[in-house]
Amino acid sequence: MYLNEQLFIDFLNTKEILWVGINFSKAKFTRNGFELTQESMHRLFHEWNMMILNDQKKYDVRMSFRKPVMQYDLSVTTKLNKSVKLNDIMTNYVSIKDTFNDEQICEYVSELIFPTTMKYALTYIVESFNASVKSAAIWVVIVATETHEVVLCEKFLKKPAGIGIRNYWARTFYNVFYDIQSQSFKRWESMVGLGQI
Repeated sequence: MYLNEQLFIDFLNTKEILWVGINFSKAKFTRNGFELTQESMHRLFHEWNMMILNDQKKYDVRMSFRKPVMQYDLSVTTKLNKSVKLNDIMTNYVSIKDTFNDEQICEYVSELIFPTTMKYALTYIVESFNASVKSAAIWVVIVATETHEVVLCEKFLKKPAGIGIRNYWARTFYNVFYDIQSQSFKRWESMVGLGQI
């Protein structure tokens, strides 16, 4: 993982966060387990993003990241997701959870231009949905919107669950939020000497 201590301390003292959505532009899906068309793939990208907004008690950005104020702007992420081609995202490889390292993700995110309505933006970047081993690799990234500096970047591996492809993989996003709320945020705080005793 990557954590910029100085920026993260400032982030902790900021009451607002901008949710910019779930980014699938770098994702790989195992061909085994996904019977998708270009249209159905893009529909799922949209539905997964809308689930975060429509059920904010379940997918709780505010509680997980300790921010009383959350706004959202999915414009950049939506544009990126719409550019994804089905043939580019599908793969026959089974081992796809280590496609990227934190340096590569930080470099990619630093090149994106997010709205500057808030000081810090949060995005989830999907690295892989692996139906063969029932695992999702999802990068959690916080970025300073004006300077494009990455504040925090960490990969989470989570298991899907549920009925239907949408709900099955949506569970992985819930699991990431729950992990951050219950333990990872405290771990991040401890890394900069601000952990709760």
